[in-house]
Amino acid sequence: MREKTAKEPVLEMRKITKKFGKVTANKNVDLSLYPGEIHALLGENGAGKSTLMNILTGIYKANSGSIYFKGEKADIKSPRHAVDMGIGMVHQHFHLIPTLTAAENVFLYTPECKTVLNKKEMEEAIRKCSHEFHLDIDPSAMVWQMSVGEQQRVEIVKLLYRGADLLILDEPSAVLTAQEAEEMFKTLRAMAESGKSVVVISHKMNEVMQFADRITVLKGGMVEDTMPVEEATIERLTRAVVGERELKPQKNDGSNRQEKVVLEVKNLSVKNDKELPAVRNVSFDIHAGEIFGIAGVAGNGQKELAEAIAGLRKSEEGSIIVNDETVTGLSVKERIEKKIAFIPEDRLHMGLVPDMTMDENRILKQFDSPDFSKNHLLKKKNIRSVVEAEIEKHDIKIAGMNAPVSLMSGGNQQKLLIAREVGSEPDLLIAAYPVRGLDIGATEAIHDILFEQCKKGVAVLLISEELDELFQMSDRIGVLCDGEMMAVLPREEADYDTIGRLMSGERYEK
Repeated sequence: MREKTAKEPVLEMRKITKKFGKVTANKNVDLSLYPGEIHALLGENGAGKSTLMNILTGIYKANSGSIYFKGEKADIKSPRHAVDMGIGMVHQHFHLIPTLTAAENVFLYTPECKTVLNKKEMEEAIRKCSHEFHLDIDPSAMVWQMSVGEQQRVEIVKLLYRGADLLILDEPSAVLTAQEAEEMFKTLRAMAESGKSVVVISHKMNEVMQFADRITVLKGGMVEDTMPVEEATIERLTRAVVGERELKPQKNDGSNRQEKVVLEVKNLSVKNDKELPAVRNVSFDIHAGEIFGIAGVAGNGQKELAEAIAGLRKSEEGSIIVNDETVTGLSVKERIEKKIAFIPEDRLHMGLVPDMTMDENRILKQFDSPDFSKNHLLKKKNIRSVVEAEIEKHDIKIAGMNAPVSLMSGGNQQKLLIAREVGSEPDLLIAAYPVRGLDIGATEAIHDILFEQCKKGVAVLLISEELDELFQMSDRIGVLCDGEMMAVLPREEADYDTIGRLMSGERYEK
């Protein structure tokens, strides 16, 4: 759309208001979208971005307001109704069946699914659709064997195959490598140039300024600003997103690191889900009060390393020692008792139970603790008291004390998850991509929590793809490439060029 002028909007959302109990998620929101436009929806976690798009796709029903699609007033009754109209959404957490192939997932809810399907014809149809929009997927591949980027492409093809003219993507680059994100935005531009309209929910200001045609900022559930990308600046966007409050990110000065070694990993080897080597003979240690950062392109053993230390994955060789005690053969529960806490990369499926309340999620790992139960009966008042204190301490915005956590924004879900893990008073905290997909305010809050843990003497293993985050947070940085630890560098000896070369597989030379 950057080179052409659209006359009539394909979508108009007028005065949309949505409430969850006493919480107002959207208030009198106006949003328009034109054919061939990529429109970025920017704002902090909890600003109402996903709620607004869930209304558009029939997941929620607005309390008031109107939607006009292709010039006609639309009463969108369900997600399937929205897709039939030509509106589809790729959610941050994909809705795919892992044990089916890509082609089977695409065809699952199509009218053709009611007939006997020809496998070759089905795969050829998917191949043709994906090729048209430069989406590289193997129709015969099983979803569980695909990378996150490949799964995202399957989700997009699902909508394109069913004729979607308006596509919504919720934080599409949050789980992608830099290279995958670049390819994904090329695909979105190709879709826009074909006449389709695209809404991208994001929190990354630099990113939206590169790919969007227009930007709308939501704050507190209301439209704070709307602008063509040519008029956008980081200063204007920051002011719209966070208001006048000043963000003062901390930086690790190394003063919390103690002599005591909390974690020792010796010659550790681990396999991935395909029974292939993922971690190869890795050794490192972490001191009390230290943040040890792990850098590397996604898929180079970070997931398997974190899960092996947490007890979720079997170690093939080597040993894991916590506080001078070998924990290699211990179960997850036994490792929790040894004061090991884990913040997984997939907060909604691995870290939390979406349909449970905050109280229930808070005690998942401690339901049998004397603080929370007696004679197998829960102390509900104690649990609620702890949760309320953590809500206040970490500024967690909720849809209601008894509402499922699935109704919370991603940033507030992450704060809840981290509050639970640090609430167990760990000696070792494993944090895998703890700020992935979060806005600058939520990122700052979570970094503050990690620094607070260091001051208490907790050893932190921080896994991140963001080098800026690793340089800001870490005492030392280890670099993984193809499952090998290429080098461990003190932060003051590391630079972007050196880390980048190590991530690509070059050996370290002083």
